Amino acid sequence: MGIIIWLIVGGIVGWLASLVMKTDAQQGIILNIVVGIVGAFIGGWLIGPLLGAGSINDGISIMSVVVSLIGAVILLAIVNLFRRGRVR
Repeated sequence: MGIIIWLIVGGIVGWLASLVMKTDAQQGIILNIVVGIVGAFIGGWLIGPLLGAGSINDGISIMSVVVSLIGAVILLAIVNLFRRGRVR
């Protein structure tokens, strides 16, 4: 059951991050899920030490979704930096 929740929350967070970064038309649901889950790891790695170790392992909460969203936005910003360098 846990993996299904990860996929659903990852998809929602990835979709919200793509709306923030205006890349929603470029990616589908699978990429939204990947961005959301990888963003959660990035957000936890960057912001986790600032919040303390106890608040990270509490499960899914509003704060964990916000941290995941910040990580997903950071991930999409990095991807956009590399995409601009390529010729389309």
